[in-house]
Amino acid sequence: MISPKNSLRPALIGLCALLLNGCSTGQIVARSSLSIMDSGVVAMNRESDLELAKAAIPANLKLVESLTREIPANRELRIHAAQGFYGYTFGFVEDENPARASALYRRGLEHALAALDAAGLGDPLTMQRDVLHQKLADLGRDAVPDLFWAASNWAKWIDMNRTDPARIADMGKVEALMQRVLELDETFYFGGPHLFFGVWYGSRPPMLGGNFALSEMHFDKARRTTQGKLLIADVLYAQYLAVQQGNRKVFHDKLTSVVNTSPDSYPEMALANAIAQHKAKMLLKNEEELF
Repeated sequence: MISPKNSLRPALIGLCALLLNGCSTGQIVARSSLSIMDSGVVAMNRESDLELAKAAIPANLKLVESLTREIPANRELRIHAAQGFYGYTFGFVEDENPARASALYRRGLEHALAALDAAGLGDPLTMQRDVLHQKLADLGRDAVPDLFWAASNWAKWIDMNRTDPARIADMGKVEALMQRVLELDETFYFGGPHLFFGVWYGSRPPMLGGNFALSEMHFDKARRTTQGKLLIADVLYAQYLAVQQGNRKVFHDKLTSVVNTSPDSYPEMALANAIAQHKAKMLLKNEEELF
């Protein structure tokens, strides 16, 4: 017969093991959630109802952030967070609340920087530019998502604080990060590096570093990556390059074409296209002021 004292031993051993491994249990759950996160991103990208997406994304962002607390050095989770904050802020916040957008882009940047640190880059915010260039040269193709979302969030954070000289001074570092992405994979995220440089060269007059020919080239390469199906390329072309060139006809024609194109014409990026349509309508309303 087993005594009551001995019968408790297996249960106590199991309880001790559970207590000792409590932190790793959370990590296991976090890692097992990665495939679900990937599926969630795909499903959200295919959502064309802006109100539904706007209501759903914040809860998803908080879930991802809670998982990063369990495994803070996990680059995949950090990139999910960085991409999520960028997409939510660009699509639903920056046009209505620039101050809040600034904070959210900074939050996305922090996640991307954590990914870059885990990849071995260090902190580009505090790094000397020559050192940054040396370290970037050592990063390979696996660091492309980290670099892309860091540069994207960083550029938008600077844009939200364009009167701050300290922020403007960092633009050279942002350019270096995205230039490395361009070198490693110019087609990443539907030609995203080319969209970045289309805006980069097209949003400023030549005397301030703009280059309309380079802007045109990059926008063209971005459009060819998706056969023109990603509508935000035409929105950004109109918003930045056409406005800088004073070309009202191109501005109006491109945005009107976006408004008249169904977001579902590119199902895997229906949400991005719905956001592009929304932004196109807003820009057309301001056409008189812009020209």
